Amino acid sequence: MRKTIIAGNWKMNTDRASASELATAVARGAEALPGTDTVDIVLCPPSVLVPVVGERIANTRIRLGAQNMYNEPKGAFTGEVSGEMLRSVGCSYVILGHSERRTLFGASDLDICYKVNAAEGVGLSPIICVGETAAEREHGMMPHVVERQVRTALDGILEFSVRRCVIAYEPIWAIGTGENATPDQIAEAHSFIRSILADLYGAEVALDVSVLYGGSVNRDNAPAIMALPDVDGGLIGGASLDADSFLSIVRAAIG
Repeated sequence: MRKTIIAGNWKMNTDRASASELATAVARGAEALPGTDTVDIVLCPPSVLVPVVGERIANTRIRLGAQNMYNEPKGAFTGEVSGEMLRSVGCSYVILGHSERRTLFGASDLDICYKVNAAEGVGLSPIICVGETAAEREHGMMPHVVERQVRTALDGILEFSVRRCVIAYEPIWAIGTGENATPDQIAEAHSFIRSILADLYGAEVALDVSVLYGGSVNRDNAPAIMALPDVDGGLIGGASLDADSFLSIVRAAIG
């Protein structure tokens, strides 16, 4: 049975003090919220703050994640961090292939594939981001783009380990813009992703893989989004920087 997951992507925000305060507030709020044992709540701070947040959420229901990693285990790769490093400081999730990594830093589909395989190899659950630009949506290319991204990212991932992978559908045109995909658009994309997984691994396995939605999710639209078929939670950006807003989305996922 697939998990419901609400992951907060803090991006390049917070410092030591504010990260500590935010993580503590989320952990305390989650503890007081009935039903959080049914949801994986994940915090993904900037890499230098991962240990700080890890300390604050130790012995709580909150999981620790990172925003990126490199595919090699060690070596002369200045500025990079490996999956083993993330595991050693308590991470169980890592975001891979976010549109900002793809568009701003040149990460290719093949780069994401290498990282997904490396993450799975050390026991991390990769949150694999896929999604189309506004121009691609307008030209009817969403299915082509999303299928290419999903299939390439999972190349080399076997049936017994794909259940640890998470797919996050994030239409690029709806990230940080305040514009959201319609319920029909979200449902269509998630159903399509599930069909790709079924083609790759079979229908039974596809039903065990969590598919999240990301793209300007907030406390107001979260209940409707989380109620959609095939939506198993969310990858939350701006709203994850406020504990109350983030926890309201967790509450919506609990139902």
